[in-house]
Amino acid sequence: MDDRLQLGIITPYVDGVVTSGTAMREFAATAEASGAESLWSVEHVVEADVYEPRYSYAPSGRMPGRLVPYADPLEILTFYAACTSSIRLGTAVVLAPLHSPAMLAKRAATLDNLSGGRLVLGLGLGWQKEEYGAVGVPFAHRGARLDECVEAMRELWGHGPATYHGRFVEFDAVHLVPAPPRPAIPIVLGGNTRPAVTRAARTADGWYPHALDPDGFADTVTFLRAEIRQAGRTYEDVPITVNPASAGREREMDRQWVQRYVDHGATRLVIGSGITGPHDVQAVRKKIDRYREEVLEKLVVPDPA
Repeated sequence: MDDRLQLGIITPYVDGVVTSGTAMREFAATAEASGAESLWSVEHVVEADVYEPRYSYAPSGRMPGRLVPYADPLEILTFYAACTSSIRLGTAVVLAPLHSPAMLAKRAATLDNLSGGRLVLGLGLGWQKEEYGAVGVPFAHRGARLDECVEAMRELWGHGPATYHGRFVEFDAVHLVPAPPRPAIPIVLGGNTRPAVTRAARTADGWYPHALDPDGFADTVTFLRAEIRQAGRTYEDVPITVNPASAGREREMDRQWVQRYVDHGATRLVIGSGITGPHDVQAVRKKIDRYREEVLEKLVVPDPA
């Protein structure tokens, strides 16, 4: 396996697994012992029984699956932190506009301290208008709210009194203690739209698209890199994480399919856990071993241009 590639694992959102401390402890420890680089969690606060079909990753506008047990992403990662020692802990993604930036900054800083600086904070917008309504946050201007959230959190994570004045966020001379053990927690931004990609290129520490097939991924990376250059940054400033199966679940073990993502700049590949129920938590070990043998070891990472 080329050491320029990293392997992440998605939390097993399976009834009886994600709700079981015993199962989740075994999952996290096994994934780490099997050589995974990172563990990832997803956020949906609520799921509307009836919702406007806005899900942009399917022609129907409907999210696949129904009533998936999406436990709180930062709570899950804090649990993982206590069960592991070195594996990175990422969110894919926290829906930032649903949160107070100060509260989110505090929770992230606490987790980063407890984990020894292992958090990768993935942020995005979400799509379900009804979810915003349940939380009491306007659906409009959510992109601007995300921008301010990133800026405000980075200000709060700095040293000395923090001051920020935006349209939606405002504070004067406040201290967030304890601050993260690092200068700042890396922020990865999700989203495939042009505004989302531009935001990632200009402000993020990484980009995590969703449900882009290899052709769409290649086209979007071209746009991303143009935006990176225009922002005066380098490609290394914005590493790319991708879950190839999000664009075709049946293609997860298809080496040629995955190779096309790597050809166009993906440096971290995220896969499912392989766990289907509370009695097969060890399946993650078999999944990682199989993926490494059938896919990772056969991928060719192109030399930097």
